[in-house]
Amino acid sequence: MSSRSHASKNAPWAAAVAALGVVMGDIGTSPLYAFRECFYGPHSIPISPDHILGVLSLIFWSLVCVVTIKYVMFVMRADNRGEGGTLALAFLVCPGNERLRRPILFALGLIGCAFLYGEGAITPAISVLGALEGLKIATPIFEPYILPLASAIIVALFAVQKYGTARIGAMFGPIMIVWFATLGLLGISGIISNPSILWAMNPYYAVKFIAEDWNTTFLVLGSVFLCVTGGEALYADLGHFGRSPIRRAWLFMALPGLALNYFGQGALLLTDPSAASNPFYLLGPSWSLYPLIILATIVAAIASQAVITAVFSLSRQ
Repeated sequence: MSSRSHASKNAPWAAAVAALGVVMGDIGTSPLYAFRECFYGPHSIPISPDHILGVLSLIFWSLVCVVTIKYVMFVMRADNRGEGGTLALAFLVCPGNERLRRPILFALGLIGCAFLYGEGAITPAISVLGALEGLKIATPIFEPYILPLASAIIVALFAVQKYGTARIGAMFGPIMIVWFATLGLLGISGIISNPSILWAMNPYYAVKFIAEDWNTTFLVLGSVFLCVTGGEALYADLGHFGRSPIRRAWLFMALPGLALNYFGQGALLLTDPSAASNPFYLLGPSWSLYPLIILATIVAAIASQAVITAVFSLSRQ
């Protein structure tokens, strides 16, 4: 796989679509589980309007502050000869002999590299398996086939790596456009049913949620943080597409789709608290369950591409 695609030679929006297919896959799958984990499971919190608005406000402002402001506006400026990622940043902080003078900083950079390799080892399996487990919602008949099907998808994913980042991005990009458009449309349908959910855009609800019950907030923040996992790929994959296409892909395609879908899931829970078991799939009409499972499985495989590409960049560096 070539280390740098030739997307920058194409039209700006074509490069952004390619970046969408390679870079945004991991963070693009977060609506499948991030909001649900806050209200369903062993560490969930009670469902109430205040909690829903508070958690949703935390998710929205996490996307704004961590991904948009931190990565898109600031961190992506710290490229090392066009390359991004933990190792590139470590060599910027400790160039040449400075690595001997600042061993702690350089060691932290190497630890960050180790974490990225670990994520690259487990993300493909977890992402694909997690999406396919949605089949159990439809019918338990498919349960014996989930593991073999996940294995086949992962093998196919690694088999196409030889075609390079540019071709993979061109192939995955249109699929991710469909995915983020689907996220947005599902979210809009939920928002229309309960427009009051838009009050969660006010950071007051996040601050109020944190201030009223710190112990609960501390537990739920682990689930809230799931909404920004994969955001590091924007910087790690910088060398493949450049700054501008990644920024366009995030600001005009990924962020609107994600935000709308989270608000739609929040609106659904305000109307029907029993939907907490899987608000993403229950947000759509009943006939859309199988198409959503198929699309989510495809996107989960694409989500692994962001980490695979990031690990390749790190190895090359």
